[in-house]
Amino acid sequence: MTIYFYGADEVPYGCFSNFSGHGFDLDGHWWTTSEHYFQAQKFPGTRHADLIRRAATPLRAAELGRDRSRPLRRDWERVKDDVMRRAVTAKFTAHADIRATLLDTGDEEIVEDTSTDDYWGRGRSGTGKNMLGRILMRTRTQLRAGGRAHLSPRG
Repeated sequence: MTIYFYGADEVPYGCFSNFSGHGFDLDGHWWTTSEHYFQAQKFPGTRHADLIRRAATPLRAAELGRDRSRPLRRDWERVKDDVMRRAVTAKFTAHADIRATLLDTGDEEIVEDTSTDDYWGRGRSGTGKNMLGRILMRTRTQLRAGGRAHLSPRG
């Protein structure tokens, strides 16, 4: 069986969404959602990053992060997967309830069920890269193998 998720309000897998309200501390700041962290990392050390961190909702953080009127960091395409891994790791390390939900998925494939994103999700044709799902499955494997001791947001 494949586990599909998308909306943060879906039970029980909405917690897999970057919009889910499971905040965490990372890089010396509190992040309300993994979406806030991910989008802010496009502009590290700038006022724009802080504006994104303080955005009222993950949707607003996403809108601000996708605004191309500000220059995107030059290495973004190279680092974006690692940024997402760090966010997902921090989120699931910080919350025992959603960590249990992730671990309870066993060895099932996890897929972000979006037709609009063929990089992070399955995309319109269903053959997208599903990078968010892959990162969730990798995080699950690491949690299972070593628990918190072996799982670091820096790794």
